[in-house]
Order: sequence, then C-alpha cells, then structure tokens
Amino acid sequence: MTVNRLDKISVKVASGEMLNESDMEAVVATEDLLALGALADARRRKRHGDRVTFVRVFEVPLPERFDLPVREIPAGAGEVRLVGNPKDGESAIAATRWMIGATGSIPLTGFALDDLAEACGGDSVALSELLKELKGAGLAGIAEVRMDRLSDPELIVLAAGSGLVVGRLTVAEANCAVLARRVADWGSAVDGVRAIAPLSPTTKVTTGYYDVRQVALARLLVDSIDSIQVDWNLHGPKLAQVALTFGADDLDAVSPIDSHEEGWRRSPLEEVTRNILAASFVPLERNGRFELR
Repeated sequence: MTVNRLDKISVKVASGEMLNESDMEAVVATEDLLALGALADARRRKRHGDRVTFVRVFEVPLPERFDLPVREIPAGAGEVRLVGNPKDGESAIAATRWMIGATGSIPLTGFALDDLAEACGGDSVALSELLKELKGAGLAGIAEVRMDRLSDPELIVLAAGSGLVVGRLTVAEANCAVLARRVADWGSAVDGVRAIAPLSPTTKVTTGYYDVRQVALARLLVDSIDSIQVDWNLHGPKLAQVALTFGADDLDAVSPIDSHEEGWRRSPLEEVTRNILAASFVPLERNGRFELR
C-alpha cells in the first residue's frame, strides 16, 4: 500500500468517516504495523478521546447444584458474571435466580448467546422466551456472543428486544480480522452490542505483533460497535497496555479482590489505574452495564 493511500485513509479516520470496502482491503493487506496502529489510535481518540474504561469482574462458575451457598461478592466488584455453559434453559434460569439475591445493586451478567441458542435447539421463539425469563429473573445482560459460532446476527436483535444487551462480541478461535469484516456487514443488528474483544482465549501461541494487529483491525473495520476490549486477566497487563495505543479503549475482567499482600502498588485496582495512566490515558471505572461508577 502506498504512502499516498495511507494518507487518504488517515484523512477519513481523522474526520470520523467510515471506511469503504477498498479502504478495508487496504488496511487488512498492509504489513506496516506502526501505520496501522496510528490509524487505529486516531479512530479510538476520535470516539473516546483520552478515556479508557475498565471493569472489575467477579466470575462465578455455574454450580452443579443450586442449593449451595453463594460465595461472598467482593466490595470492589462492578459486575458479577456467571461463567459456563448451562445444559439447558432451565439451568440458566436457575443459576440466575441462585445468584441474583447476593448481587444487590451490582449488575449480574452471564452466558454466551450462542450457547443459549443451542440450548433452545436453534428455535428463535424458544430463545426469545428464555431470554425474557432470564431478564425477569434479574439478569442484566448477556456476557458474550462468540462471533465465529453465531451464524444469524438477528439473534442479537432478539436479545436486545428481550431487554438483555449483549456485553461483547468475542472470538473463540478464528482470526478476528476475517470476523470483523463479517460483523461490519451485520450493520444495525449489532447496534446494542457494547464492545468487541478481538483476541482469542485459545491456547495457541501468538505473537505480540499478531495480537495488536487484531486490535487495530477491529477498531478500523467495525464502526458500529463503540468499544474495543482486551481481557486484563486473560492477556495480562503488558499486552493490555500496548493494546490501548493500538485502538483498544476498554479493559475487561480486572480482579475485584483488593489484596495488599504484595504491597498496595500490586493491588489490581492500583495496577490497572497505573498502567492506563502510563499509556497517557485517563482511567475510568465502569460497571457491567457500561455505566461509570
């Protein structure tokens, strides 16, 4: 890609203009990581300025039984998240009811929309009823949708219509750049989704070059989703900090447990705040509804 072409795309990014198909092909094709990062950083600053949000999440694995005592929720949690694949819709509802009594004002999220759709046998009417029951049981939002496991974006619209906003689009295994192009084509179906998390949790070894490139491409290719997110717990402080300069603006899954056993500077809240400031951004804590705390 010529410098002239990069300059033209840069002008579009600076003005907030959406990239066309030709522009998208060009940014995907470039091997100039620094130029790609500069474009993504300009795009995220156009949308978010120097703000970076983060959320402290208390994850609760789905239990085998729902008559077990609920674990104490740390005071610092801004989101309680049910983690795991329910065997059926009734289990998802039971898990929500089991947990909701302990959350108080902390938003309770959980489940992957693709898992819930599978539990309903692909029946959209049954899924709609399940989502409404989960909302009635106290669920604040669906934790995720794995882009490479969802064939019908209308299910996201269905969730929103049931009052359950999808927190983020995630990647199970595939290359996010390919998926981001697909998501861009989904248009208004993803209007209610709050973030896209382009880095896969797979155990496959990746390089820093690959990871920050996925972050930058997600920011440039998907204009209909507000935030680009990196999992602080999964990918670590170093990658998360670098990703902020390549288009990311939200950090998920910061621990809510403020242990000072290794000194106050190593507490999760202090560490995430310090890393965001060191990247020349302003840290803002949010909750599971993406509301500032």
